[in-house]
Amino acid sequence: MPKKASGRADRNGRTIVELMNMFPNEAAATVWFEDAIWPDGRHCPHCGNVETTETKNRKPMPYWCGGCRSYFSVRTGAPMQRSKIPLRKWAIAIYLVLTSLKSVSSMKLHRELGISQVTAWFMLHRIREAWADDDDQFDGPVDETYTGGKRANMSKAKRKELAEAGVGRGTVGKTIVVSMKDRDMNEVRAEVFPDTTEPTLQAFVREHAKPGATL
Repeated sequence: MPKKASGRADRNGRTIVELMNMFPNEAAATVWFEDAIWPDGRHCPHCGNVETTETKNRKPMPYWCGGCRSYFSVRTGAPMQRSKIPLRKWAIAIYLVLTSLKSVSSMKLHRELGISQVTAWFMLHRIREAWADDDDQFDGPVDETYTGGKRANMSKAKRKELAEAGVGRGTVGKTIVVSMKDRDMNEVRAEVFPDTTEPTLQAFVREHAKPGATL
């Protein structure tokens, strides 16, 4: 996708309601992506041929290139490629990432779009990869901390529920924050996580660690 997309200069941002109105349905999101990706007219993402045609019933993909004899869509070669996530959600996610004054976390995307945090990680990774900035990747180390939530402040019913579940006292009720520091820049990237399981931490490391980083 082009490095510049609609709304990137709008640093005042928009509310999630305004974004929903901008992209009320899949058709509107598709038009937005096609205008952004093909500002000078549709062309084949495989070979660059501009002589393309629409397919009957838009299947298996909406467009056909006679030059390289390939089907394609606005997703082909873009962050949305091989993804079943609706284009409407992709459009809103991209807009949020590119116009936010601060980094957008997977937790924020998870809440705003009503998607799983794993899906949010996937989308953020694709978006950041498309608009790559080496400064967004750190070289370690990775650390986890637990904040807030004293067990003594919990209700009796909640304490009983945790005890029956076999949950220990140390980290009960606390918010998990995982962080990664860049030694050279002395900067830290941190996100709130639901747990510290291996898949969760691996996703965070893949998203933020520089290739070959010592963590």
